[in-house]
Amino acid sequence: MTIVFKVSDNIKDKMIDYYKDLRRAKTPPYAIFQAMEADTLITLYESGKVMFQGVSADVDANIWVDLEKKLNNRIIDIAENQKIKDKYKEELNYFYSLPTIGSDEVGTGDYFGPIIVTATFVDKTKIDFINELGVKDSKKLTDEKILKIAPQLIKEIPYVTLTLNNKDYNKYQNIGYNMNKIKAILHNKVLYSITHKEEKYPYEKIVVDQFVYPRKYFEHIAEATEKVEDITFITKAESKCASVATASIISRYFFLKKMDELSQTLEMDIPKGANDVVDQVGIEIAKKYGFEKLNEIAKLNFKNTDKIKKALR
Repeated sequence: MTIVFKVSDNIKDKMIDYYKDLRRAKTPPYAIFQAMEADTLITLYESGKVMFQGVSADVDANIWVDLEKKLNNRIIDIAENQKIKDKYKEELNYFYSLPTIGSDEVGTGDYFGPIIVTATFVDKTKIDFINELGVKDSKKLTDEKILKIAPQLIKEIPYVTLTLNNKDYNKYQNIGYNMNKIKAILHNKVLYSITHKEEKYPYEKIVVDQFVYPRKYFEHIAEATEKVEDITFITKAESKCASVATASIISRYFFLKKMDELSQTLEMDIPKGANDVVDQVGIEIAKKYGFEKLNEIAKLNFKNTDKIKKALR
């Protein structure tokens, strides 16, 4: 059982004091504390929301519900909160089972390697298939798992993939396009391509994982002559929409392949991400192939470039 509600500031202070000796050593992100009392896990967040999890969650929660009523004359309806949560879950399940076209991208946080955007169409008849494969947000799957299941998805699921190499990415940056504008342009292209194929897919919604406000998204693609405008934007869409989850895996698969090709071409292991290891490899590449090589294989507007330049002086 999970119960969540927001507490008043005076109740928050009392909670902090009450659970001080029951706290866990590790605290989740944005949480003030996490404590264990008997079989109930209690997490109080900075926002004031408190979450009770466990068999007796309702018992522990009611202590604070009663205190809210006594001290603040505030009524918290746990049953109503649970109804809202159950309804939200039903909506997510409903959305996941809809026939949709969805798109997702990878590579935007990696100094090396391209940006890859994929759009897929997932019909109701394919839901069991992708569930059996363990499809979910590619960020929650290991690279080994993605390399294993993506070829099966590619065979069964209609998709369109677009790759933006870093030489072209840097050209976009030089004319003032920021990352969100570049992503919007790429999403629009794959969505237009898959919705205008000779084979017409019976989708009910087009879904994009929201990376920018819808109004801004359409501003970014205003100059495009071919547009897809009937879009549903959802945050964390990879976990809520089957086609977006599938698109994220296929995009990641092609990204991994491109990174392997790059490693073989340069005869060194090219790391993912944008960390200190990436800086060191960038320095090595610049020394071996010349700094201009980075224009072809790296996103030069990342802070890594300045670190590499500094090290080469």
